[in-house]
Amino acid sequence: MRIYDISVPIRSGMPVYEGDPGIEIKAWSALAKGDSSNVSFLHFGAHTGTHVDAPAHFIEGARKIDALSLETLIGPARVIRVPDDVTEIDPDFVTRCELDQVERVLFHTRNSSLWSEGFRKDFTHLSPEAAERLVDLGVKLVGTDYLSIEKFHSGHHRTHLALLSKNVVIVEGLNLSEIEAGDYELICLPLKIADGSGDGSPARAILRTV
Repeated sequence: MRIYDISVPIRSGMPVYEGDPGIEIKAWSALAKGDSSNVSFLHFGAHTGTHVDAPAHFIEGARKIDALSLETLIGPARVIRVPDDVTEIDPDFVTRCELDQVERVLFHTRNSSLWSEGFRKDFTHLSPEAAERLVDLGVKLVGTDYLSIEKFHSGHHRTHLALLSKNVVIVEGLNLSEIEAGDYELICLPLKIADGSGDGSPARAILRTV
């Protein structure tokens, strides 16, 4: 059984969504300085790199990250290869994917090649209508390979709301550059953050062949 790590490494200088906190990683204590141990200080937003959106991200009073079902975050998943010339995934594209009985969908787009650059505003995204189609099909988790599933500065957040209001988990910031289209097992575990708003969390995500 082969394991594919589809997480983006968290590092200083990596792309972050415009307006989100920057990333700071430094030594809090260090053996090289005579301290008793190495301890790192990490400072970054909940939606850094590979991360999971909880319904509380856009819906007041909704479920937070520590309440998400592990049964949704672990299980069979289908990777869909989106052609590089497609910048918006629309309902017709979703229909052509034939997703009957598929509960977890990961869209592999041209975005997976953008991680070595600064933040790009023209990333491939999912339209609100396509999100609604996925809900109608019974999909429980949708993943994408950039920092947002929604068009940059959409002004309405309808894609997020269409999914999160139906308790569909959103995984953003994947790197699917080495993943072929097909069926896998997904394991995606966000940090169990209990304090604060619980709107999201960085996660380690892997795929295993089935």
